[in-house]
Amino acid sequence: MMTFTALAAGDEACDPPRPYKSRFPSATTKCIGRAVYRSKEAGDYACILELDPEVLCWRCVTQPLVNDSAARKPRHRHVDFAVQTADESLLVDVWRGAPEVIAWMPSVAERLGYRYQAISISEVNPIRLQNARDLVRYAGRDAALGDRIRILAGLDEMGSLSLAECLGVVREDAPMRTVASMILKGHIEVDLDEALLAPDTVVRRAKS
Repeated sequence: MMTFTALAAGDEACDPPRPYKSRFPSATTKCIGRAVYRSKEAGDYACILELDPEVLCWRCVTQPLVNDSAARKPRHRHVDFAVQTADESLLVDVWRGAPEVIAWMPSVAERLGYRYQAISISEVNPIRLQNARDLVRYAGRDAALGDRIRILAGLDEMGSLSLAECLGVVREDAPMRTVASMILKGHIEVDLDEALLAPDTVVRRAKS
């Protein structure tokens, strides 16, 4: 069985193939290794992974999976991500349209210790995707301690605050960067699915 760590180490052994490019998002919170993507759709899904509280870490997979059959020319397929959650390891294949059925992929992934998951980016909630893209633009920075304490203290006192109120208590750094960083790090949470982030978006302490 090839673990998440072993797959990661093998993937660092050589430069990524030509189709992989540095795309948005390049700064991330949960990505291990280089953030390079085969497509814009893969980059978009990386934003979804960053905001998924079930995802512990993920990495871009630049080496193909090979159908280890006895064929003279075994088939191969690139997947986009190796994803680790608290419960399982996934190999995620991101498609622009409806995923094609690749019959041998689940069994090969299973032998490597993963569950294969084919995702169509068209099926992702577009509101969640836009909110995720907006927040991930602020990845790579930590909230200043004083600002973090002020926001959390306000939430402890009031139960919830609006996004505008959270921005208003930031003193030590750029307000939106501070609040976005706290969302990305899992300190606070907002609803990403119902509406685009706005001044009246409700902010709460993240569930532990």
